Amino acid sequence: MYVKDVEVQNQVGLHARPATFFIQKANEYKSSIWVEKEERRVNAKSLLGVLSLGILGGNNIKIIADGADEQEAVEGLVTLVESGFAE
Repeated sequence: MYVKDVEVQNQVGLHARPATFFIQKANEYKSSIWVEKEERRVNAKSLLGVLSLGILGGNNIKIIADGADEQEAVEGLVTLVESGFAE
């Protein structure tokens, strides 16, 4: 299991479009991936799950992965969040 904390950089947080980019990126990996905010954990590959966390800009979240490519998955998603979803 690999875990990393990250601060959401874009102003609107993980809503609609940024959340879609996040989920698409998460689905590129084989590992099971979760996003955690304030003790609530959801599947990072689920749009409804991620949106249900109500993640806003400036919030700190944990990205957790478990599997063959767990470190690569977490680092890839952290990079995406830190970029403000400017892909």
